[in-house]
Amino acid sequence: REGAEVVRGEALVILEAMKMQNEIQSVVSGTVARIGVKAGQNVMKDDILAEITVR
Repeated sequence: REGAEVVRGEALVILEAMKMQNEIQSVVSGTVARIGVKAGQNVMKDDILAEITVR
């Protein structure tokens, strides 16, 4: 959720592709500034899933 604190390596998003779930982890520690997709939404290559403000 926006405003949440995250740490590097923490699970941010679970993507489902071809009936397999893939966990996307944060590569930085910081605060979730914006979530770019909604649950259940189809996403494309290069879509921004979330923006994180680095601490």
